[in-house]
Formats: sequence, C-alpha cells, structure tokens
Amino acid sequence: MRLLLVEDDETLAGRLRDALERAGYAVDVSGDGEDAAFLGETEPYQLIVLDLGLPTLDGLSVLKQWRAAGVETPVLILTARSAWTDKVEGMDAGADDYLAKPFQPEELLARLRALARRAHGRAAPVLTCGRIRLDPRAASVTLDGAAVQLTGQEYRLLHHLMLNPDHTVSRTELTEQLYAQDFDRDSNTIEVFVARLRRKLGAQAIETVRGLGYRLGTCE
Repeated sequence: MRLLLVEDDETLAGRLRDALERAGYAVDVSGDGEDAAFLGETEPYQLIVLDLGLPTLDGLSVLKQWRAAGVETPVLILTARSAWTDKVEGMDAGADDYLAKPFQPEELLARLRALARRAHGRAAPVLTCGRIRLDPRAASVTLDGAAVQLTGQEYRLLHHLMLNPDHTVSRTELTEQLYAQDFDRDSNTIEVFVARLRRKLGAQAIETVRGLGYRLGTCE
C-alpha cells in the first residue's frame, strides 16, 4: 500500500517514515504544500497523512484543492492544533480523521489501518482468503496457521490483492503500490513477486488474467 506523508518537520517525518515502512507501506514524503498538492493529484496513493502547518501552501488549502479536484484518497490530518474548531474545519474540508500532536506512532498506524478498511468496505481487522490470513497490524501472513516469511514487496503485493479480492489488478497498478516515488520501478518484477508468492502460498493463491493483470485466487 502506497502512502503520502506530508510533514515539514524533517526529524518527525523521518521517524514516521521509518515506522510506516516497517508496517509495510511504500512511503513518499513531502514537506512543502505546493509539492504535496501536486503529488496528491497526480500519484495513486491509497492513504495520505497531512500536516496542516506547511510552507508555501497550508495543509487545509491543500486538502480543499484535492477535494475540489476530485481526489477521494482518505486523508488523516496531523497537526499541533488541538482546538475543536480546528478539527471541525479540517473534517468539513474533507479530512477523514484527525490526530493531534504529540502522539504515539502506534496510534497513527491504527488509525491508518481503520481508514484503509473503511475505504475498501471491510470491517474485520484481519484479511482472510481461504487458508491465507494477513494481519496488517503485525504486517504478517500465515498459511494454515503457520507464519510465511515475505519480503516487503511481496507483502505489499499480496496486501493490495487481498484488499481488492473481486478485482483484476493491472501490473501497472501493482507497481505503483509497491514502490515509493524515489524507487526505480520496473513492472516486469511483478511477475517475479507473483511467482515467489505462489511458491510460498500455493499455485492457486494468485490467478493471472491474460492481458489484464492479476487477481486473488478463489478463497475457499
């Protein structure tokens, strides 16, 4: 799952990026309002964490610009402002959640997991497909109850497919969700990751839809 973190405090942004990447996210970081506005409109993020106090363009204006442009990505506002009026203004501008500083990274991660579940119409915290269970909280996967060791890219690919069990996902979309913007992306590697997942989870875990992409195998 690919996420945009908009935070101008470089120290905090670095700590949050590390925590998010350990949790299985591919993370792009922006510390500038105008740059963030552009990224949010042009890149296919699944989630956005947005600080309100930004240079060049404040976070609230960025959020309003996204929503006016039709960007529907779930947005969690991150800010030092704690007045209830600020929270109301942010939510009315189109935010999906609000977290006041200071906070623990674990709370941010829990809120992001909840946003992702709601965005995909899922209530259960653990994703299941037959014998496969994926726990976003622990960034772990089991097969018949036994732990399966996955690389970060393998985990993100499986996570994306399990969030979209009834859809065929193109290689381009998978590539965009596996890598942050500063990675050299190669859609040909998707075939490699799919092959590895099939070896670890079973040949039927992921189906190839010729000419279109991949989808989760039948969950029985």
